[in-house]
Amino acid sequence: MSKSKVISIPAQERADVGKGASRRLRRANMVPAVVYGADRPARNLVLEHDMLFHAADDESFYSSILELQVDDGRRQKVIVRDMQRHPVKIRILHIDFLRIKDDEELRITVPLHFINEGSSPAGSQSGVVISHQMTDVEILALPENLPEYIEVDLAHLDIGTVVMLSEVQPPEGVTIAALSHGDEHDQDSVVASAAYVSETVDEEPEAEDDGLAVEGAEAADADADTQADEQPEAED
Repeated sequence: MSKSKVISIPAQERADVGKGASRRLRRANMVPAVVYGADRPARNLVLEHDMLFHAADDESFYSSILELQVDDGRRQKVIVRDMQRHPVKIRILHIDFLRIKDDEELRITVPLHFINEGSSPAGSQSGVVISHQMTDVEILALPENLPEYIEVDLAHLDIGTVVMLSEVQPPEGVTIAALSHGDEHDQDSVVASAAYVSETVDEEPEAEDDGLAVEGAEAADADADTQADEQPEAED
């Protein structure tokens, strides 16, 4: 279970704000961004789209410390707080970053990695499906202890058994947020289970009319542009 890495992200100071400016930036293949937090004023930035899109394709991007390298020479450690994607096009429309402090605990979601599934009693038998009811988990940790992911060991998973959230072992210095207040309901959340595959196969539903599907996609496209224009901007 490796510690979270620091990823460098180049950025530029953004002087012009507003809907029209955001549209011009997106046409120029740039992404409007805001960084806030740590008891400091918000700053408007802009990032190159393809670079950001490539970085965001890695799951660790969302659970790592990012270092914004602004063109004026300033550096700022942040985490991703929110990212807006276009519902139809392969585009990132806007991203928000939260500043971090080394001595302040973070509340962040990290992915779960399942290990020893194939060698488990359930995984070694045919006709058995192992289900992952959870794929990520919210944790509490100082930046220096932030893990890139948390492993869930399925070595002892057998047919008809489950792995509970309370059985997951986070690394030192990391607390699973749902268990931090001793809520028994949260502790009983199922992370993974194993059962025989059902022999019942549901019939595949008939496809919707192509014309309606196209109209729906076009409507979603228009809605996304409207939502992007309405994205709030931080004041310098």
